[in-house]
Amino acid sequence: MPTSLPTPTPPAPDVERRSAVRSLLRLWPYVRPVRARLFSAAFVAVVASCLSLVIPLVLKWMVDGPVADRDPGGVWLGALVVLLLGIAEAVLFGFRRWLVARPLAGVEAAMRADLYGHLQRLPVAFHDRWASGQLLSRGTTDLMLLRMFLAFPLTFLLVNGTTILVGFVILLAQEWTLGLLLLGPVVPLVIACALFETKYSLVARRAQDQVGDLTTVVEESVLGIRIVKGFGRHRSQSEAFRGLAGRLRGTELEKARLLGGIWALITVVPELAIGAALVLGTVQVADGDLSAGTLVAFLSTALALRWPIDSIGFLLAMSQEAATAADRYFEVLDAEPEADDGDRAGAFPGTGPGEGGTHREGLRFEGVTFRYPDAPPGSAPVLGPVDLHVRTGETMALVGGTGSGKTTLTALVPRLYDPTSGRITLDGRDITALPRERLRELVSVAFEEPTLFSATVGENVLMGAGQDADEEALRRSLDIAQAGFVDTLPKGADTQVGEQGLSLSGGQRQRLALARAVVGEPRFLVLDDPLSALDVHTEALVEAALRQVLARTTALVVAHRPSTVMLADRVALLSGGRIAAVGTHQELLRTNAEYAWLMSGADRRPKDAGAETDAGAETVAETETERTAR
Repeated sequence: MPTSLPTPTPPAPDVERRSAVRSLLRLWPYVRPVRARLFSAAFVAVVASCLSLVIPLVLKWMVDGPVADRDPGGVWLGALVVLLLGIAEAVLFGFRRWLVARPLAGVEAAMRADLYGHLQRLPVAFHDRWASGQLLSRGTTDLMLLRMFLAFPLTFLLVNGTTILVGFVILLAQEWTLGLLLLGPVVPLVIACALFETKYSLVARRAQDQVGDLTTVVEESVLGIRIVKGFGRHRSQSEAFRGLAGRLRGTELEKARLLGGIWALITVVPELAIGAALVLGTVQVADGDLSAGTLVAFLSTALALRWPIDSIGFLLAMSQEAATAADRYFEVLDAEPEADDGDRAGAFPGTGPGEGGTHREGLRFEGVTFRYPDAPPGSAPVLGPVDLHVRTGETMALVGGTGSGKTTLTALVPRLYDPTSGRITLDGRDITALPRERLRELVSVAFEEPTLFSATVGENVLMGAGQDADEEALRRSLDIAQAGFVDTLPKGADTQVGEQGLSLSGGQRQRLALARAVVGEPRFLVLDDPLSALDVHTEALVEAALRQVLARTTALVVAHRPSTVMLADRVALLSGGRIAAVGTHQELLRTNAEYAWLMSGADRRPKDAGAETDAGAETVAETETERTAR
């Protein structure tokens, strides 16, 4: 478990050069299907907002008419009109909310579905680079910000802009000198808003990236809670969490300071202008140059424009956060998915286990080299060149020391990664000529670290089978994996295994992963040390059942123990990323010192192959004799 602060991933783009408008325009394909309701909602909101500007005109009529004439009936009539205008405004705003609620929930759902689907198509190398919390925050927090933007700021930037424009036309029409006085602060406010946008966008991006980092720490701590508790690391994890939370708090406070500053400026400057207009207007009324009703209407209109003007900073802040969220969302969607360069119309000889064909050549690696995509330029490849042939129907054990590249080599077969050079063929056909979906139907895998999902036992196992898999296939695969413990679970194969399968033991998870690998009776089987978590008795039972499966398939099995090696027809020794030797188990014991050392479990690697081979072979022979006796 990590105890230090993780490095934010991925690096943020150059926000200063980013156009918020251009970022938000990328949402248009999602908004287009609901554009009619959004435009209708915006029109309704504009009408509702403009109704508030009619009220000052009614007040002018009341002051200069019924009030001046001391007509109570006229006053009550004016009050009734004002009340009706207020009710109409409230109803229209409520109607606007109803118009946008359902379609925007659909937009958010569509974007989340696209994000999830795209994540499934992205290569493993992408997921190696990205922290899960960063991806999770993009599918939750960022999409929530985008939905809020579409529901509120997007509409009210238009509504308030229109309201301010109409309001100033009314102000200038009532008294142009006072209107010009109120227009005076416009230029400095526009400059202040431009500076605010630039600074706020940088801080907003940093805050949202830090949310992703914090989500990663929480997720890892929850999934690794047994390690945290087992090693008493709760204090260090808490310190890591507090450190990230403190950084996020500081960033949020910086956002609050920026927002508070622009809000104060947008509030104070217009208030000063309104105060100046009040003084000047009062003087004009006293001089007889302006009617009292006109001054009341003017000031009422100016006050009605306070909220549209005051909200500019708030709306700009939300828009910048939405633009940052859009950038973060499309960073993932812009990542190149796995290129499916296979020919779906092309035939593949022999489409099922045991079927005949004229090109049954098995699995072949031809000059394969591999370097991880994020490796430094010019660095040595992890693998290669690798030349290896697993004949049809043969089981090949892959043996090598830690870090020799065994797991990496097996990951190339189902194209979790693509070779840097060379090619891999299945029955004579390059795997890049196959659609990935078809390739992964032909090749079944079981990894060293078994992963189970929050689903039933049966659903987890049947993930390795086709759509037509039945209960019989499920029971057969469980029997092969010696997973009889499933029958003792509360609901049998319908029992939920929980997140990551943590309710099961390591050996039980490994057996279910093995059952998942064999349930579809694949033509090619890739197993990465599939029996490492089993006790010797269960291992022997699984090996006996697994021999029947291996007899009907072409298999590449990563092995660390002699017992697993004995399942294979031949053994390939991988050393330093290359195939150092190929032969039967006994042949390699006699002729290869490194292999004998790996199988013996001795503490020191032999320095002289000739001097140590016999001793290593004797140790392995003794180990196998003892195991047989047990």
